[in-house]
Amino acid sequence: MKIRTTVEADLDAIHTLITEQSLNTVTRDRWDQFLASGAYRYDWSWVAEDDGKIIALSIWWGMEQYAHPFSIDGLYAVPGVDRVAVWTELIRHALATFPAEAEEPEYHIFLPNGWRDQPDVVTELEPRLEAAAAAGLSRLTERLRYEWTPSDGLPARSIRLRFEPADDDAFLDVFCRVIEGSLDAATARAVARVGVEGSAKEDLQVYKSMPGERGWWRLAYNASGELVGFAMPSANNGGPVVGYLGVLPEHRGNGYSDDLLAEITHLLVETGAERIRADTDLTNKPMAAAFERLGYRNHAVRMVASY
Repeated sequence: MKIRTTVEADLDAIHTLITEQSLNTVTRDRWDQFLASGAYRYDWSWVAEDDGKIIALSIWWGMEQYAHPFSIDGLYAVPGVDRVAVWTELIRHALATFPAEAEEPEYHIFLPNGWRDQPDVVTELEPRLEAAAAAGLSRLTERLRYEWTPSDGLPARSIRLRFEPADDDAFLDVFCRVIEGSLDAATARAVARVGVEGSAKEDLQVYKSMPGERGWWRLAYNASGELVGFAMPSANNGGPVVGYLGVLPEHRGNGYSDDLLAEITHLLVETGAERIRADTDLTNKPMAAAFERLGYRNHAVRMVASY
């Protein structure tokens, strides 16, 4: 078996393989669109060949500004092959190309709510997670996916906080302070790897690289002028998102997450957003409750496999 990155001559084989959806999110239109934009690339996609025939494929997604991808978007295989074995090798080969300073790669799998009670979903999920774990991505984080549309009702805007733009240094400082006690699993992993400031700098760089406007970001102050937290509306390839929000440790327990989320929602609606999406870890109960109080609906699950 030979493992290699794809080339343009593989396009017909790629188009054929991605017609099998299963738990994969890649469609023909998505592949063609993201290939044109740079979010997918031939040298970010890997195939396994047996006797010159492509038998499996892994597709990785990344941001156009980066020289390396961020996450696996799909795993495919022709019938009859040992999917766990071949997918493990595809992932291993891709992971070996990541530079040491890169953010740790992940595998994102999108699942329906109640997936544990759907045998067909579990049957497709298990070999993917087994292959990811064998290649080194053995830590699992389950994230709830939320969505807001105008029909859900625009939440009331905060009357106890004022919101102001700020420069990168101010956001770096508040990011570092908010990381203390964070319930976000990805943040905890980043802190363990590069420290608090390193994690904050990585987050800021990623959010600045996203399609959302940097000018949307706001710091939040209470009536006494104290900094309470921050709100970062953003957008990704799929449209407007709740990028990040955080409350400083000394102000937690006062329901400020609702104020920050409401401001993000209003700011995005003012830019023309008709759908806003967001994720939070299954274990982050306070944030999940805030989404639900403000009319965001949990519509799916994102499973993240990481180091």
